[in-house]
Amino acid sequence: MNRSKPWLLTALVLAVFLLHQDFWNWSKADPLVLGFLPVGLAYHAAYCALAALMMLVLVKLAWPADLDRIESRLEDERRPPQP
Repeated sequence: MNRSKPWLLTALVLAVFLLHQDFWNWSKADPLVLGFLPVGLAYHAAYCALAALMMLVLVKLAWPADLDRIESRLEDERRPPQP
């Protein structure tokens, strides 16, 4: 991982966290999005999609590559020997 990647991923998490604080939509029911969805609920639906996309990016870019290989090796070591 290069030097700027952790900072960019941290900034992404911080930006998504700050977007979650939607105090401007608390008392609004209008306008309705798509004619039936209150703006606060539509905002949270979009926020959930953004958070899921952020988690996908974090798993792809920051997940340790050797973790699965180490775990499978530990499982093999714990398994009793076959007779």
